[in-house]
Amino acid sequence: MKVKLARIDDRLIHGQVTTVWAKEAAAERIIIPSDEVASDEIRRTLVKQAAPPGIKVNVVTPEKAVKVYHNPKYKDETVFYLFTKPQEVVDLVKGGVPIDSINIGGMQFKVGRVQLTKAVSVSKEDVAAFYELIDLGVKLDCRVVATDSPKDFEILLKQAVFN
Repeated sequence: MKVKLARIDDRLIHGQVTTVWAKEAAAERIIIPSDEVASDEIRRTLVKQAAPPGIKVNVVTPEKAVKVYHNPKYKDETVFYLFTKPQEVVDLVKGGVPIDSINIGGMQFKVGRVQLTKAVSVSKEDVAAFYELIDLGVKLDCRVVATDSPKDFEILLKQAVFN
């Protein structure tokens, strides 16, 4: 499998993903490795229905995504990984999936999170996972759309102060 793009966007497939990022990735398949989405039949169905034309969408657990990546049957396929949170990215990278860079595009604000940009809010667990990705050699690319200038996400992480 050839990884064309990896992005964290907890909204998953929506306007920016279908009109901008899917074209930027130019991949045959979008894989969403998420225990939460894989176990939610309604959300799984809605995500598949929102897929851009001509692109297959699979919602699987991170564990299954690692197995699929290593299956020689799929070695020539191109993939766009779409994640809901950084912990899922850690799972794939530790499983041997070569994700060199992760685009951080949207993580909605919820209680217990700190807002870093207009589109990205993080929990303590998210911050720990991002630092783990840095330690694993993954570049953090914070942009909502491809034409945005990337923000230095490491500097933003250092500003995350929790009460």
